[in-house]
Amino acid sequence: PLSVPPVQLLTVCSVFQFKPILLGTADPRSEMASYRRVTNSQKCVRAGGKHNDLEDVGRDLTHHTFFEMLGNWSFGDYFKEEACRMAWSLLTEHYGIPADRLYVSYFAGDAASGLPADEETRQIWLDIGVPPRRLLPFGLKENFWEMGDSGPCGPCTEIHYDHIGGRDAATLVVFQSVHVTREVDQSLLLLPQFSVDTGMGLERLVNILQGKRSNYDTDLFTPLLHAIHQISRVRPYSGRTGAADVGKVDMAYRVVADHIRTLSVCIADGIHPGMSGAELVLRRILRRAVRFCVEVLQTPQGALASLVPTEVVIGTLMFFPQVTDIINENEAHFLSSLQQGSRLILRTLNSVDYKHGVFPASVAWSLHRDLGFPLDLVDLMLEERGVQVDRQELDRLITETPVMLDVLSLAELQRLGVPHTDDGLKYQYRLEQGRYVFPACHATVLALYDGQTLVSEVSGGQCCGVILDQTCFYSEQGGQSHDQGYFTRDGLQDVVYSVEEVVLAGGYVIHQVTAADSLKTGDQVQLHLDQVHRLSCMVKHTATHILNFALRKVLGSSVQQRGSHVAADRLRFDFSVKGSLSVSQLQQVERCVNDIISANQIVHSQVLPLQRARSIRGLRTVDEVYPDPVRLVSVGVPVSELLDNQTDTQTSVELCCGTHLLQTGAIEDLVIVSERQQVKGISRIIAVTGQEATRAREVGQVLLQEVDSLSVRLSDSAPSSLDSAQRLAKEIGVLSDAVDNTPIPQWQRRELQGRLKALQRTSNTGVRKLEAREVNTHLTHCSHLLVDCVDTDSLSVVMKTVNQLSSASPRSYVMLLAHQRHSGKVLCACQVPKSLPASDWAVAVCHYLGGSAGGSALVAKGTGSSSDITDALRWAEHSPQSCQSQW
Repeated sequence: PLSVPPVQLLTVCSVFQFKPILLGTADPRSEMASYRRVTNSQKCVRAGGKHNDLEDVGRDLTHHTFFEMLGNWSFGDYFKEEACRMAWSLLTEHYGIPADRLYVSYFAGDAASGLPADEETRQIWLDIGVPPRRLLPFGLKENFWEMGDSGPCGPCTEIHYDHIGGRDAATLVVFQSVHVTREVDQSLLLLPQFSVDTGMGLERLVNILQGKRSNYDTDLFTPLLHAIHQISRVRPYSGRTGAADVGKVDMAYRVVADHIRTLSVCIADGIHPGMSGAELVLRRILRRAVRFCVEVLQTPQGALASLVPTEVVIGTLMFFPQVTDIINENEAHFLSSLQQGSRLILRTLNSVDYKHGVFPASVAWSLHRDLGFPLDLVDLMLEERGVQVDRQELDRLITETPVMLDVLSLAELQRLGVPHTDDGLKYQYRLEQGRYVFPACHATVLALYDGQTLVSEVSGGQCCGVILDQTCFYSEQGGQSHDQGYFTRDGLQDVVYSVEEVVLAGGYVIHQVTAADSLKTGDQVQLHLDQVHRLSCMVKHTATHILNFALRKVLGSSVQQRGSHVAADRLRFDFSVKGSLSVSQLQQVERCVNDIISANQIVHSQVLPLQRARSIRGLRTVDEVYPDPVRLVSVGVPVSELLDNQTDTQTSVELCCGTHLLQTGAIEDLVIVSERQQVKGISRIIAVTGQEATRAREVGQVLLQEVDSLSVRLSDSAPSSLDSAQRLAKEIGVLSDAVDNTPIPQWQRRELQGRLKALQRTSNTGVRKLEAREVNTHLTHCSHLLVDCVDTDSLSVVMKTVNQLSSASPRSYVMLLAHQRHSGKVLCACQVPKSLPASDWAVAVCHYLGGSAGGSALVAKGTGSSSDITDALRWAEHSPQSCQSQW
């Protein structure tokens, strides 16, 4: 089997990376297209989408947000019978789990879907020896595997373990067969080739093998639970659930232990808490953990990050100091939001007469959208007070589509004489003693749109488009994300109207708002801009302009912008170029950008007629229609000088409607963390600034030191044994993965990748030499004895020795066995004269050893297990005769 590393972050299962194989869409030139048997260990996070375990984590003893899925795959190779037998053998023979503790479920069919019962699998289990009373049929929900509304799916069979034993647990009650794909119209089509996967979570396996009743009682979690107790002010963990868990103390233990594992693994893999996608998922997990730490476990600030170095967590990480920094930064930011949100919840609870203990969904949604409260956290805070959110209304708010004015409503606004929105305040900020001061904005509601028509009033909880006479919010345009923030209504200051989107249409700035209370035309509102988010966007946008200039300076004027996106966390820049940038070019571009940052140059802007702006030499534009007049942004040189100067000015000057810094120094630092060709002739750069850039440089230095250390170890002395050489090769592979996937300067990544490839070649050469030396040693001792044992842990060495013995004596039967010291397994390899199937001999011997084998007519190999290899050798000497009588 081919062992592959995890390739997806925040996947809910390990099948997604293999979908192209299952659907037959993998590029035939790719390595993936050659996969037939694969094993892998996949880091999985279930905290969103169809498989969302986040709200259940802590409530019981089984759910986790992060777990490690151990997978075994066949793509058009073996199928159900082999998978069932291997799974049963692994559990009952290798792990020694009593067969009478195991129950098996299979797909019972579904008449409505036209799916028959999986009788084939049922018969396989019966043939294996599973008693009919422990073979249980279930329907679509339990035993038909699918991850989405369309895509690969199929009947599955599961093996269940009874923790108690000595009873009939059939009424109390994973391999998956994937050979169907569900189309968007819900029809089912057969896949081009049948495939099968066997999966099992590491945490549950450890639970069974250690004889524990809960995953949290295994040594994957107990060190963390002990560390949590050391920093808390509550009793030790006792494993209670439900009403027995007074004060939800044990629930808090489980939540924090689970969540710190998830946070540590994800942040170490490059996912940081953020505002969208996987980053938003991680932000929710972090905030849920912080809340349980502070309010239930009564830990001091910083306690969550202090758990990262605990042995169970640090074992999976390389750069835990950076992980703790990120957790601490996010915790501090959330604690202020937590206090504000708690006050709002208490105010709402005290001011409203609840019917049947139902909390208004609009307030819960506002907390989530505005203050970053995970919705399950709101549920928990209300549950403690005997109140619940109006779930039906909340679901409606979550799934509600963005409110955008249609062309008829825009025409109606013009007919009514509603003036266009004055959004000039978005540019009217200033620097005072090194800090940006943004203007206050008080506005009047001029129009409301309910998704279908203009209205004069909207009720609480309704999603609507709000048009004001003026705004300080930036609407999404020019590749820059829209501003974030909220409104408060005069006379109702504690009620938050969260602004979810800001768009510009026909001269009107439309604020998409979920009304936390009623809102009507004529109302006066105060706008509250998320200044941290705005400033982050300003940093990235100015940095994008400087990056554009630096690329043209280093690569030449033929470089043309082909797209960009500016967000609070990073910037993306697409540009035309013949090929990927060299290490030297990447360094030059970064140096040019950071020279301008260090110079703290003034950023100038001016609105002027389009035709006059186009007269400026060196002006950079993109292929789009510009308004007239236009806004021009230049770095270091006033616009008036650019208009007077008729030669190319060596500075950044662009037409741009975005918001920018007033001086470049606030960028602090810029690091290009990724640069690659998207399509031929178009390259994409991802860059980070400020603390993220500093962190990328620090991590790059750590990786450089690791590579230096490996280089010294290889150059000082070659490994003396095959074991040590193989361990060194594995270290190089692990470090290569880290270099490939960690945010570090791209120029440094390419340098380290080159060095690691050279180290890997040297290491591989050393492994081959040591294997050859072992082979020669075994050849010397074997002489003409063609059935013997060899002292090696390497199946490769066994195979090479067999091959050389067969070459020296081409008419001989040759079989070698080796007892693997670290695992106790017996390795087997054989080679026989032409026309005599070696696989039969190997299968017979390995079956005697309780294992399995396979191969061709000439060469075969396999494994088994035995405490006494002498009997196996004697048996192997006589087995060719019995096999030959069958041939």
